[in-house]
Amino acid sequence: MSRIYKTRTEGVPEESMKTKVFVIVFLLCMIAVAADAGGLSAARAVAMGGAHVGLARGVYAPLYNPANIGLSEYRENAVEVAGVGVQINNNSFTLEDYNEYTGALLTENDKSVILGKIPAEGLKITAEAEAGAMSVSLGSLVMSINGVAATEVNLGKDALRLFLQGNGINEEFTLEGMYSEAIAYGSAGLSYGIPVYVSGTRQLALGATVKYIRGFAYEDVVELSGGVVTLASGFFGEGTMIARTATGGSGYAMDIGAALKLNDSYTAGVSFSNVFSNITWNHETEEHGYHFELDTLNIDQIDDDSIDVSEDWSEPIDDFSTGLPTVMRAGLANIDGRFLWAVDYIQGFKLAAGSSSKPRIAVGIEYRLLSPLPIRAGYSLGGGKGSVISGGLGVDMSLFHFDIALSNSSTFDLNATKGLHLALSTGIRF
Repeated sequence: MSRIYKTRTEGVPEESMKTKVFVIVFLLCMIAVAADAGGLSAARAVAMGGAHVGLARGVYAPLYNPANIGLSEYRENAVEVAGVGVQINNNSFTLEDYNEYTGALLTENDKSVILGKIPAEGLKITAEAEAGAMSVSLGSLVMSINGVAATEVNLGKDALRLFLQGNGINEEFTLEGMYSEAIAYGSAGLSYGIPVYVSGTRQLALGATVKYIRGFAYEDVVELSGGVVTLASGFFGEGTMIARTATGGSGYAMDIGAALKLNDSYTAGVSFSNVFSNITWNHETEEHGYHFELDTLNIDQIDDDSIDVSEDWSEPIDDFSTGLPTVMRAGLANIDGRFLWAVDYIQGFKLAAGSSSKPRIAVGIEYRLLSPLPIRAGYSLGGGKGSVISGGLGVDMSLFHFDIALSNSSTFDLNATKGLHLALSTGIRF
């Protein structure tokens, strides 16, 4: 559906201008409704800052390095009964800011403070979730079922300034730098690890995971451009937003890895998630667009009219394909004794929902003063998420385990956090 209209004015009202342009931002927020992950539901790993390449075993090995189940000490006969992890964060505002400003009548000073907290690249909001159920490990073979989702939205600082402070004379508003992507899908994976070299306590193993992907929903802003300049007599500019969406599809993905047990105390490994992947979206594939034009006419033109043109549309499109972001993980872990530690390096190769192209470092520890009651803590930095402090507890019996973890962006103070991550997981061994 589209509409084109003209209005006779001697200058477009400021509130009208703010409404017309800010609809772009509103649409960005509305279409990003899903949530990806990768280890978000493994509570032990979350508590240790995500540093788990050298420690993950059994049903959790495929989340970090499928080659681990090729090492003799990392094989288990076990079932993950349930696991869930949810994470949300932003790059600008703390929980204290939210409590202070939500619902309040903002002064000009409040608006300046709020804008000052937003970096030049804009306000980035991410949400990720993962759920696993009835994943089974049988020695060097793991069968896993997971549901994952992720969304990432970046709102330009210009748009937020316009919303909070309006527009002044000779100021330019631009849509550049804003983006949005969201995906939700389920996966059924089969992982296998095999030792390729054994010498005493030293072992080298290779592994892979093949996944069938069932897509549930996808949204991606494929074009967002334009801007507006405020003139003394009105406004001049144009902008376009085009997004594609789908509500179903299917595809595949593959993970590969290598694990090296150096001796009884140390294990190293490297893995690549989604090194091959493709999802063909073929159900209710649509394109949604919005275009506006504002043209303040000069004094030589008839009737001093301002032309205001707006058009929006939704229409079916052909099937399209997308891939899942490839992520490399490399790590070293101490695996012997009551005190364990791990260090991981995580490198994504694409900016996408649930993934960053910026590197991330994670460090984690686990201490067992009492063998069945491990205490864990971790710290990670980078990857577009800033610094994250994490911790958690577990109950680890011979036939049963239960783990809980909480991570807090940047600080031990919950009021000063810019994001939280909660994970719970439980399973049985046999």
